[in-house]
Amino acid sequence: MPATVTVEVRQVGPATSEGRVRTHTVRIDRPLEKGGADQGPMGGELLLLALRGCFMSSLLAAIRAREAAVTNARVEVVGTLAEAPPRFSAIELRVHADHADRALMEKLVQISERACIVANTLRDAVALSVRLV
Repeated sequence: MPATVTVEVRQVGPATSEGRVRTHTVRIDRPLEKGGADQGPMGGELLLLALRGCFMSSLLAAIRAREAAVTNARVEVVGTLAEAPPRFSAIELRVHADHADRALMEKLVQISERACIVANTLRDAVALSVRLV
């Protein structure tokens, strides 16, 4: 039987919901100009954040496993919006870090991309690219 992951989201306001994962909660909402109370990010923003978090977690694990001399890692995620239906048509991860060995850093980025559940899920649905900056 395949492993599963379950999250719960419940309404807590007219446009606001709260997501629960294990012992953690996150507010999900729309900005004021879209009829929300701006109590948290929107779902699309959370999708990008989930991708960034998953990739970063994999990257930090790869850095630790190889005891690589990498510091100040940062991942910027840019989603390009399409209009109809509303969706991301492209997503780019821009990886920044202080490192002395670019070849090793490129390998760590590649390993992280392959290990990231969210990237693996999105890859066939959207033009997904990852690059070391």
